[in-house]
Amino acid sequence: MLHVALGGQNDESVFFIDNMIARGVHFDVIGESYYPKWHGTLEDLETNLNDLAKRYNKDVIVVEYSARKDEVNKIAFEVEGGKGKGTCIWEPLSTWEKFFDDKGKSNDYLKMYDEISRKYMN
Repeated sequence: MLHVALGGQNDESVFFIDNMIARGVHFDVIGESYYPKWHGTLEDLETNLNDLAKRYNKDVIVVEYSARKDEVNKIAFEVEGGKGKGTCIWEPLSTWEKFFDDKGKSNDYLKMYDEISRKYMN
């Protein structure tokens, strides 16, 4: 996997990936980080993932994110051509959106992924 920390930034993602290809870097999946504060809107993320999947004929994954869980997963699983393979939450144990409290009890964030699985993992 080639991880690009530019989820909603298409020009920059393409520049980076093209340079990796020019240097002979092999990869089979493109991973993008997505944090709205730094990487644009959800529409930017959707546009970028669809373009990268089509442009490079590679599967794409949002490999690092935290906020907007429902929306990011919808975008990640609905990439055109079946190329969207899902998401990986960043720091599920220790961020402001952690899945467990200090006593180890799970919260509603963890339950959300049961619903996401039912929705997208057929």
